[in-house]
Amino acid sequence: MSYPGYPPSGYPPFPGYPPAGQESSFPPPGQYPYPSGFPPKGGGAYPPAPSGGYPGSGGYPAPGGYPTPGGYPGAPQPGGAPSYPGVPPGQGFGAPPGGAGYPGYPQPPSQSYGGGPAQVPLPGGFPGGQPSQYPGGQAPYPSQPAAVTQGTQGTIHPAANFDAMKDAEILRKAMKGFGTDEQAIVDVVANRSNDQRQKIKAAFKTMYGKDLIKDLKSELSGNMEELILALFMPPTYYDAWSLRNAMQGAGTQERVLIEILCTRTNQEIREIVRCYQSEFGRDLEKDIRSDTSGHFERLLVSMCQGNRDENQTVNHQMAQEDAQRLYQAGEGKLGTDESCFNMILATRSFPQLRATMEAYSRMANRDLLASVSREFSGYIESGLKTILQCALNRPAFFAERLYYSMKGAGTDDSTLVRIVVTRSEVDLVQIKQMFTQMYQKTLGTMIASDTSGDYRKLLLGIVGQ
Repeated sequence: MSYPGYPPSGYPPFPGYPPAGQESSFPPPGQYPYPSGFPPKGGGAYPPAPSGGYPGSGGYPAPGGYPTPGGYPGAPQPGGAPSYPGVPPGQGFGAPPGGAGYPGYPQPPSQSYGGGPAQVPLPGGFPGGQPSQYPGGQAPYPSQPAAVTQGTQGTIHPAANFDAMKDAEILRKAMKGFGTDEQAIVDVVANRSNDQRQKIKAAFKTMYGKDLIKDLKSELSGNMEELILALFMPPTYYDAWSLRNAMQGAGTQERVLIEILCTRTNQEIREIVRCYQSEFGRDLEKDIRSDTSGHFERLLVSMCQGNRDENQTVNHQMAQEDAQRLYQAGEGKLGTDESCFNMILATRSFPQLRATMEAYSRMANRDLLASVSREFSGYIESGLKTILQCALNRPAFFAERLYYSMKGAGTDDSTLVRIVVTRSEVDLVQIKQMFTQMYQKTLGTMIASDTSGDYRKLLLGIVGQ
């Protein structure tokens, strides 16, 4: 969409504006002299409209949110893909059978997905690195490598020669008498799967007639207590508990609702809905309706149904049609048809959404993530972008959430605990690798410098160094 007389003649059109090397001669974002009433909702060509969502817009999300340096890595524009050392131009990864990969997402050289940091020199770096060298000043959001798509990997595995009664005894001794032997607790808890922890809990009650969780609560406090309790909750219960907690009392933690409801599988969501009802005697959809509003409420209610298409076959004709509809519902008109975005992003499978994003990029000469930033703001923007980011690369989404939970003054411990615990048996290995690739430091290093004591020991025990 263009605005009359803007940008002034002689300047190249966005993206790539201002031209490299001439940035200093342009007014900083937010100070460009627009004619009255510009840009309309959704932002003009320059600068992106301020909003509460992820990239290029000042953080995730506005209320109590945190700023994003350099923005969420979005896809490069067609024909403007960056080159990685040793990778032929235009070589994509995560490519659909018989089709090109997401434009400009090359396979990083010598990247292994079985553990250990990825050896990927990134030009200009991802967020927090040097000034970006990508068209439009935005680094590409990393696409999901084939190795991740084929199978994910947790850092915690069931312990061999597991003996629930022996572990229950170790925990009882660790909590008995003067003081508490936290190291013994860490050694057991960080090295057992969630299923094994449930058996330890049952064995403890059988052997001592006491509730292990109540005993742990009385011995521990603060972040260590929150982390231990999270590890002893069954995964579905922990998600349901986190959602209930996010909506209880004054205010709502919208980021938690987005993180859980927009990233889980259909089966996980249906189990969470059932667990929420049986454990808390409440209807999750009703609670969402009373705690949120507008387009954001509708998106979360759609997510609650757990009805996303999970067929892995991509229909390229449908991808082309969806891309056209999204363009006409957003960039191609004044105002935005939010229901069209909701319908497509809530129902299509993740591989199908990836194909739609490729088609959109080719057709609109703009990345769909960037278009969502221009057309939406606040929590609805964050929700829609979370879905797209998970379609492209779920581990990268969680790596980014972990990074911002620790970046800057203070630590968002609840987010740190929740992601480390919920992904520990799913894809924490891949999340660690994306973290290193995106931020040029390991997740363990950042946790070690941001936390302390037994809490740090246990977190590092789960993350695995």
